[in-house]
Amino acid sequence: MPALKSSFKSIIIASLCVALAISCSRKKDKFINRNFHAVTAEYNTLFNGYNALEEGREALNNTYFDNYWDILPVERLEVFDDVILPGQSKNENFSRAEEKAIKAIQKHGMNIEGKERNPQIDEAYILLGKSRYFDQRFIPALESFNYILYKYPASDKINQAKVWREKCNIRLDNNELAIKNLKRLLKQESLERQDLADATSILAQAYINTKALDSAITQLDIAATATKSNDERGRFRFIQGQLYNALGVKDSANMAFDKVIVLNRKTPRIYMIVAQLEKINNFNVDSGNKFEVATLLRELEENRENRPFLDKIYHQTAEFYLKNESDALAINFYNKSLRTNSRDKYLKARNYERLGDMYFEASVYADAGAYYDSTMTNLVLNSKPYRVIKKKRDNLKDVIYYEAIAKTNDSILNLVNLSEADRLAYFNEHVEALKVKAQIEKEQAEVDENNSGLATVNNQIGALSNAGRGVPNQATLFYFYNPTTVAYGKNEFVKVWGDRTNDDDWRWSNKISTGVAGNISNSNDLDAISEEEKFNPQFYLSKIPSNQKTIDSISNERNYAYYQLGLIYKEKFQEYDMAKNRFQDLLKSNPEERLKLPSKYNLYKIYELLGDHDEAQIAKADIIASYPDSRYAAILQHPELGASEDENSAENLYEKLYELHENQQYAQVITNSDTYITQFDGEPIVPKFELLKAMATGRLFGYEAYKKAINRVAVTYANTSEGKQAQHIEDQVLPQIAKKEFVVSSDSILGHYKVVFKFKDKTPKEVNGFKSTLDTVLKNVKYYKLKSSKDIYSPNTTFIVVHGLHSKRVADTFDQIISEKDKEKIKIPYFAISSENYQIIQIHKNLEAYSNLYNN
Repeated sequence: MPALKSSFKSIIIASLCVALAISCSRKKDKFINRNFHAVTAEYNTLFNGYNALEEGREALNNTYFDNYWDILPVERLEVFDDVILPGQSKNENFSRAEEKAIKAIQKHGMNIEGKERNPQIDEAYILLGKSRYFDQRFIPALESFNYILYKYPASDKINQAKVWREKCNIRLDNNELAIKNLKRLLKQESLERQDLADATSILAQAYINTKALDSAITQLDIAATATKSNDERGRFRFIQGQLYNALGVKDSANMAFDKVIVLNRKTPRIYMIVAQLEKINNFNVDSGNKFEVATLLRELEENRENRPFLDKIYHQTAEFYLKNESDALAINFYNKSLRTNSRDKYLKARNYERLGDMYFEASVYADAGAYYDSTMTNLVLNSKPYRVIKKKRDNLKDVIYYEAIAKTNDSILNLVNLSEADRLAYFNEHVEALKVKAQIEKEQAEVDENNSGLATVNNQIGALSNAGRGVPNQATLFYFYNPTTVAYGKNEFVKVWGDRTNDDDWRWSNKISTGVAGNISNSNDLDAISEEEKFNPQFYLSKIPSNQKTIDSISNERNYAYYQLGLIYKEKFQEYDMAKNRFQDLLKSNPEERLKLPSKYNLYKIYELLGDHDEAQIAKADIIASYPDSRYAAILQHPELGASEDENSAENLYEKLYELHENQQYAQVITNSDTYITQFDGEPIVPKFELLKAMATGRLFGYEAYKKAINRVAVTYANTSEGKQAQHIEDQVLPQIAKKEFVVSSDSILGHYKVVFKFKDKTPKEVNGFKSTLDTVLKNVKYYKLKSSKDIYSPNTTFIVVHGLHSKRVADTFDQIISEKDKEKIKIPYFAISSENYQIIQIHKNLEAYSNLYNN
């Protein structure tokens, strides 16, 4: 009997295995086969695939950062510019979803006689397309959705496939095609609920991309009503508000934002917060209730649930107070927004820019420049906003530089003019302040050291407790995660190095910001000061300059800074009061003679611009009486000469001088430059004349003279664009042309060669006559395209150079390629030279060395 039961069980198991094997066949269109593969695909392969897809989408949403400064995209998907190659993937979840979709198609597809019998395969293709779409492989995704439309026209997923196909088209920038197809879909099909929401929302995105904002608003309204997801509803309504704002319809925008606010906790809180802030941004300060807005902002700030959004709340609060001309409150809230360490770099840039603009309008240019620097660090390099801020910052560069010089030198000169008793009193007070500061730092360091020890113990305990849960404790991993040790490190840095500016070469002593005492000793390495010297007033007293030559140099530097500041405030910023103060301060300080007249003339012009006609007449009379032969006096006495002044202006004279330089009249350029430098002494055009003179000097007298002249421009006019250009030449160009060794030429090596005719102490008429004859001869030369040029070598030597020869042998025997009758016309001796060696003799003026080396 047991044997019979065992045999029966075996038969049953065998039958089941046979039935299972038969049902697994994908080639038989049987009920059991169809349902087996459909159920297996749906509840196994596709189930796992969709789980992987959702995990991938959740990961994308967690890492996606919305830019609320621009109109939000309908779909939260950041598209990267990286090219995705076959076999590559940005997210392993989408790769796994794609693998499951392919497996379902390959293992469970039942394509019998050209027709798919498994009703789940269209779902597999939908999964395949979605996984590729979110993996940003839009063309393969488009192919998947097109395959459904082609192969499964009766599928219940057909409308979904059509919508996703148009999403792919939009990502591929085929917006017009997407609009056409979606409008046809909405017209031909009666879509409901989520299908309708998906179709209209993506149609709205296509309209936004094509700048048809009013059409986008209509579609988003339909989508927000139809969608089952409150997350989507909040986003769609918020985008509606943004679009109304973009169209300038603020009332409708506020109504859309109100619909977001009503959703409250049903939608992500960020939408509600930003909707509130957008409504506040639309507030009319002239007609609205300011108290209500201020109260709402305070409530948003105090609500504990809003802590993650304080950066935006503080920024909008600052904007509100700025519109109400409450500058102090605005500055306070901009800084509070910055202290939240927001992830929103553009928000940080806006905060810094606003602060920079406010300090700029208050004429505190050094602080404005610092804020603009911080603005640029939070903007995309070379983007349009970056370039706008950079232009503002560059305009401040000179004023910040000269204000620093004026402030520093004024401080030193004030100390120079104090009596011995007053100096001692000043530095006694300074040393006492240093002692108090040092004592506070010492006490703080002791507290921090004790706290750091306690923090270390706590961190170790925390690390042990977290270790059991597999959670790493950041404080034990890295120094900068511990705020106590960071504070201690900052104090130690200040104790060792002092208050340093955040820029290059910070270790140099002139980077220390220690007030007047620091300015006095900038010439020394303050890092080496002992504690005894640091707290000894006599040390600082010994650093006050006493040599009259040094004091005069400091005074002259300060005066030149005053003059430049006066020009900058007048010409660049139209800050006429500040310009007037600088010129007046300059004239009170007994400046060099070269600065007096242009300063007085600029003051006269400023008085006229400010409407101070009495002051203008006094300044005019002073210029005419004190400088009767000057061009300024001539203009003031004869205003009709003002029209001719344009012709003889510094700019026009420079243009004419530059033309002379282009025509190789270097000696005249040097002579005229000296005249104009004296004539326009103290004016911004002078560095241009100096640089042009240096260039002409190099062309006429060679490398060493050029090097000396360029160095002078770089040092004397260091903060001008010409001085920086000269410094670039000195650092980058001069080393490249310093080589004066000649290149050995070979008859067998092809290259560029020249034939040179030398004229010494000849008149321009003789040289030009020969060149004209030579040009006629060169036209008759066969097989070669030759041309000539006239090059100045030295004040009394000119070269006529033949170009277009590619062989040393041909250059050496130049006369042999000329016809016999033409040889009679050019009997002047010549020499052949490679282009490299010709450049060397022109740069270093060493023709004699070349002649001795190659023409013995």
